[in-house]
Amino acid sequence: MSDTPYHIPALLSQTMDGLNINPDGTYVDVTFGGGGHSREILSHLSSKGKLIGFDQDEDALKNAIDDPRFIFVRSNFRYLTNFLKYHNVEQVDGILADLGVSFHHFDESDRGFSFRFEGALDMRMNTKSPVTAASIINTYEEEKLANVFYLYGELHNSRRIASTIVKARQSQPIALIQEFVDILKPHFSREKEKKDMARVFQALRIEVNKEMIVLQELLTQSVNVLKPGGRLVVLTYHSLEDRLVKNFFRSGNFEGELEKDFYGNVLAPLKPVNTKVIVASDEEVARNPRARSAKLRIAEKTRI
Repeated sequence: MSDTPYHIPALLSQTMDGLNINPDGTYVDVTFGGGGHSREILSHLSSKGKLIGFDQDEDALKNAIDDPRFIFVRSNFRYLTNFLKYHNVEQVDGILADLGVSFHHFDESDRGFSFRFEGALDMRMNTKSPVTAASIINTYEEEKLANVFYLYGELHNSRRIASTIVKARQSQPIALIQEFVDILKPHFSREKEKKDMARVFQALRIEVNKEMIVLQELLTQSVNVLKPGGRLVVLTYHSLEDRLVKNFFRSGNFEGELEKDFYGNVLAPLKPVNTKVIVASDEEVARNPRARSAKLRIAEKTRI
C-alpha cells in the first residue's frame, strides 16, 4: 500500500463557492473518493442538511463518513436518478462531480492505471466489472482499437499503435503493464514518450470505464434532479470531458448548438455561472500538482 493520500481535492474553496450551499439543503457528491469534498460540504450544512455520496470503487467505502446527514451509495453515478428515488429524494440543491482520477488509483500498482509500475493491465474503477484494459487490448479488432486511441487519447499515430498491438498479441496475450509499454515504445520519441504513453493509458481507462458515455448520462440526469436555482459543479481534467461539459452548460446538448425561442432567448436548462473557466493558482499547484490540469465549471438550473 502507498502512503500517498487517497486524494487531495482540487479547487476546494472555489468548488464550495460554486455550490452556493444552502445549510438546510440536499447535495450530491457523485465522485466521493477520499471524501475531501464531501467533508467540506458537510461542514457547511446544518442538522437539517443532507449529503449523498456516490462511488463505485470498493476502496472508497473505507472512507465513508460516519454522520447521520450522510448517505454512501456504492454505485456508478450513471444511476443517480434511481438511487435518489430509492432514498426518497426527488430534487437536490446541488451536485458536485470531480472527474479526476485519484492519487490512490495511480499509486496502487495492482489497479493498473499508471505505466510507472509493473502489474496487470486492469484500470477498472469498479473491480467487479468484467471488462479490463487487458481484455480490450486482446479482443478489440484493429480498427476499434485505433478509434479508442484516436478519440480518447488524441493520438495521431493510433492506427500504427493498434496494428502493433494486434501483431504482438498473436503470439501470446498481453497481460502486464511493462510488456505493453515495451511493445509501444518504438512509436514514441524519447522526448514525448511519457506524454504519449499517458495518452494511451488515458484512452484505455476511458474505454474500460465508459467515462464519456457515463458523463453524458450524468449531465442529462442532473437537469432533471436539480431544483430551479440549484447548482451543478464539475471539475474536469482533460479536453474531451471539458468540451462535453462546456457545450452542455451552454446549450443543453453535447454539440453546443444553441436553440432560441421566438424572441431570441437561449433555450437551455442550465445557465453557466462562470463564463471563464476557473483554474488553480500557482500556489495551489505547488501544494497539489494534480490541480494543474483541473478546470472548474459551474452552472445553475434555470426555470424552463
